[in-house]
Amino acid sequence: MTIFEASTGRHCHNAVSPLHASVYFAPEPQDELAALGLERGAMVYLASRAAPLGAVDAGTVTATFYNFNHEHVQRYIPAAWTVTTPEKVLTARLRSADRTLQRLLGKEALTSTEMTEAAELALHATEACRREARPLYAANADLPVPEEPHLALWHAATLLREHRGDGHLAALAIAGLSGIEALVLHNATGTAPTSALFMRTRGWSAEQWAATRDQLRERGLLDEAGDLTESGAALRGEAEVLTDRLDAAPYDHLGPAATARLTELAGGFSGTLRAAGAFPAVHFGKG
Repeated sequence: MTIFEASTGRHCHNAVSPLHASVYFAPEPQDELAALGLERGAMVYLASRAAPLGAVDAGTVTATFYNFNHEHVQRYIPAAWTVTTPEKVLTARLRSADRTLQRLLGKEALTSTEMTEAAELALHATEACRREARPLYAANADLPVPEEPHLALWHAATLLREHRGDGHLAALAIAGLSGIEALVLHNATGTAPTSALFMRTRGWSAEQWAATRDQLRERGLLDEAGDLTESGAALRGEAEVLTDRLDAAPYDHLGPAATARLTELAGGFSGTLRAAGAFPAVHFGKG
């Protein structure tokens, strides 16, 4: 696959992924899972994303999520499974995705022919995803495909997101980056969530964040202002290129024309999500 083709796959992923990620900033999942007895915030997030894996311990979650402080994970997992079950969490998760998309996209979009077409294309792309060394993708791939087109699209977006994510973690490991180092470098681009949000949701302290920035400066990956150096940008670029290679199969399977069409359709829905406030600007940037 050429670099151009790989970037086309990445472009499609960037259009599709917000359809899944919108739930992380929405109140509906917090409400639905809190009704099961889970604590709002970290416990809801960790249980919701880990539920396809079953009632796993903290070690499995830390390993598969990569950039979370293990001590942070231990505060909530496996305690979440003493409150409720993964099966109940999965039911509530899908119900919350339904409510979130209904609120943000509106009934007309959800029942449109474009929604049905996007779901079919995205599901077709997932047919070429691989389970090997991709635990979060593989666990989600064993879940049934919802009948409603917008939920089928959300499910497919989840599969494509976790498939790419599992491959990206392999690329980060090859790059020699720890979980918190990857977060700090990502934040330094200015396009990622803020350091405050990363620290709060991943369980890292300000002291740990500052120490990691110092370590990355010593490695020549950040400059004194905390911006990416040429070497830092190159390392991130290499990791992204490898991630593209590991994530090429779904878009090769879909083909150029269908990939472009899915990018167009999903991009339109994602644009609507952004306009509706699904991704608050306050959570993004270097601050």
